[in-house]
Amino acid sequence: MAERALVIVPTYNERENIARLVAAVLEQDARLEVLVVDDGSPDGTGNIVDELSAADPRVHGLHRAKKMGLGTAYLAGFRWALEREYDYVFEMDADFSHDPGHLPQFLEAIGTADLVLGSRYRNGKVTVVNWPIQRLILSYGANMYARAVTGLPVWDATGGFKCFRRTVLAAINLDHVKSNGYAFQIEMSYRAWRKNFRIVEVPIVFVDRTEGQSKMSGSIVREAIWMVWRLRFWGITGRV
Repeated sequence: MAERALVIVPTYNERENIARLVAAVLEQDARLEVLVVDDGSPDGTGNIVDELSAADPRVHGLHRAKKMGLGTAYLAGFRWALEREYDYVFEMDADFSHDPGHLPQFLEAIGTADLVLGSRYRNGKVTVVNWPIQRLILSYGANMYARAVTGLPVWDATGGFKCFRRTVLAAINLDHVKSNGYAFQIEMSYRAWRKNFRIVEVPIVFVDRTEGQSKMSGSIVREAIWMVWRLRFWGITGRV
């Protein structure tokens, strides 16, 4: 049976981007399909996804009634993917900050890994475009902080461009995943690492969005600050 890969894209008010993104993803590899998890976008993003899905069997939509957060959107997508037995499951942003052109690189890397992370800071080299220096310092510092507290041996723990083998998601108790913002990215990688799955990082160029609004907030930053200590505690006490 041919391998199947699902790219999960959470959305909230991404009508400017979603049709172009879906088309760009699908053209990268015939094995790729897309699941858009839309949190009741008032701008009509969900309607666009329905139109795309009706026209192409490789496009799928999952509608949620209201904005419920990044982590819960991905968890809903993971469960959807596991039920349908996809071999590889991607996380990807809707705003083109993650270049679809990197997807073949991920598919090649997952051949010898269990989890592939798209890294903006691999080996300390920064590959971020259009961020103000304050945000870049915050992001780079947050990754150093997460690495120091948890011991997670990756350069970019907060990035959201990833590819999981099905076996990784099946091994993690998704009901126990507690974080919802960017801390979710740290938590998923940490749980995979603690289960001795093979994690590799591939370099990506991250370009800040040009359309739509950023979803970053102070509460997301605060959650990440505290979550790494919870993960460290859970690791010491054998809860992950």
